Amino acid sequence: MVSSSSEVSESDSPASLVPPASDVSSSTAQGPVPGLWRRMACWLYEGMLLFAVVFVSGWLFSTLGQMRDAMDSRRHLFQAFLFVVFGVYFVWFWAKGQTLAMKTWNIRIVDTHGHPVSQRRALARYLLSWIWFLPPLAAVAPFKLSGPEVTVLVFGWVAIWALLARFHPQRQFWHDAWAGTRLITSKPMSRR
Repeated sequence: MVSSSSEVSESDSPASLVPPASDVSSSTAQGPVPGLWRRMACWLYEGMLLFAVVFVSGWLFSTLGQMRDAMDSRRHLFQAFLFVVFGVYFVWFWAKGQTLAMKTWNIRIVDTHGHPVSQRRALARYLLSWIWFLPPLAAVAPFKLSGPEVTVLVFGWVAIWALLARFHPQRQFWHDAWAGTRLITSKPMSRR
């Protein structure tokens, strides 16, 4: 009888909610991990949707700042502005569980326990997600490469980074693992 009560108390402890990494398969109680192709398709769709965010943000910045030329000396300020706008966009949507692209592809973001992501964790994920772009862009800076060369370098790095998810025990992207988040398959909303 004593052992059964200790079993109950052990199963109620917070540590018991997190399965050991070796016991986690690609499908857990929180939901199955979406396939790599589906996550990358969602990523590309997200990029297309971000064109609208960039357009509106760019229009507001250039109009309110009286910016007449893309090569204006304030272009670095504009880049910082876009970094903040993207941060607000992603942190807000991830804290709600999904961006529009993620809803379309039935993908949801949760923490490692299967709970909704906090704004702090969403911000950490946003900052860590820049690993998709910063290494190749940093490598480009000293070499003055042409547009097509930069494109090949960036897309090559993105492909390598995406394939590295195959080496994660749960097949998650590494920036998700570092941020303490997971992408799971969500059930589509029923239409009434």
